[in-house]
Amino acid sequence: MAKEKFPVTRAVRMLRALKADFSLHAYKYEERGGTASAADALNVDERCVVKTLVMEDGNGDPILVLMHGDKEVSTKALARILGVKTIKPCEPHVAYKHTGYLVGGISPFGTRHPINVCVEESILGLKQIYINAGKRGLLAEMSPKDLERILKPTVVHVAI
Repeated sequence: MAKEKFPVTRAVRMLRALKADFSLHAYKYEERGGTASAADALNVDERCVVKTLVMEDGNGDPILVLMHGDKEVSTKALARILGVKTIKPCEPHVAYKHTGYLVGGISPFGTRHPINVCVEESILGLKQIYINAGKRGLLAEMSPKDLERILKPTVVHVAI
């Protein structure tokens, strides 16, 4: 049987360069399907599918927030933790400008510019996570330990 071919994105190149232990999983991307669609396609718990959300503080500085697929972010709590007045989600064109990735395919790895990353604390306690690998319909399965080692994120508790 032939080995499945996956696209080589900036995220995949970064993960390989930093010797992350990961495997790629492709699924049929559904517009507005979100993490529920990905979890269903891969037959995994949506809690283990980590979404990468692009937000901005009041100065327009970007922040990536890694959150369980089945949870939302309390922007008030995040602003308080980061010591800023406000945090708001980015519009898709602004998220692309900051990351170089399209919404639905945003990875915290290999962004266009270095961006501070926040991760929901309970994600780090999972055995395995599925996180976007830089293309719609492509997830990397990996240990949260590798994510922490590579991204050195700020650990937060902002899930609602």
